[in-house]
Amino acid sequence: MQLVDENDGDIQFLGALSKKERRVLGVLIEKSLTTPEYYPLTLKALATGCNQKSNRDPISNYDEFELEDILDGLRQRGMISAVQTAGGRTERYRHRLRDITPWTAAQLAIMGELLLRGRQQLGELRSRASRMSAIESLEDLRRELNQLMQMKYVQSSGDLNRRGIEVDHALYTEAEQSRPGTMLTYSADEEIEEPAKASAPATAAESKPESQAVIAETTTSSEELLDLQSEISDLRETVQRLEERIESLERQLGI
Repeated sequence: MQLVDENDGDIQFLGALSKKERRVLGVLIEKSLTTPEYYPLTLKALATGCNQKSNRDPISNYDEFELEDILDGLRQRGMISAVQTAGGRTERYRHRLRDITPWTAAQLAIMGELLLRGRQQLGELRSRASRMSAIESLEDLRRELNQLMQMKYVQSSGDLNRRGIEVDHALYTEAEQSRPGTMLTYSADEEIEEPAKASAPATAAESKPESQAVIAETTTSSEELLDLQSEISDLRETVQRLEERIESLERQLGI
């Protein structure tokens, strides 16, 4: 299918996005990576992708008229473009985020997943984003997230090496940022102040082996927990896909 694109562009910072804009961009990212044979998307396909029940939080019910307004706004900001098949009449839509941001393929998948579902723990995020672009390990995920945090596109609830940490995109509107629980406030530059000890501290020679053992045990436990969370997320995604296939078969059979 030969496509005629609108324009090219320079690297830019995306800035705040509305809830509907985030959903549209998230869907365009997802479909470009998971079903490239059907991409770019028609308006109808985009509406279906926005409103599907799997891998979306919250579930939406946008109509095509709403989405046309959102697409116009995103096009004016250079984030999407309309393309046409050679000789065709139906416009199709593609995102331009690889053109206007410095994101890697893995970072594009991570941002797409965060735009579709919001805050997540690392194990969940790696499992879900890996269906769009390979992220082999949690260490690979942390590396990509650290770069996105430096670019101010991602926020976290704490140091990425700690257990139970959540991450989210940082593209909320100003009104959303004022709501409790929306923005995660951790900064990598923050230092945690240790409480004063009542007793005299142990010497370096005495405390070093014990400290190393505690750190090693904590790191191992954290990695095992995140791996387990990743496996659970994989199972959930598999169940979702099976349920969708069953629903599709039932519709075809008229059950």
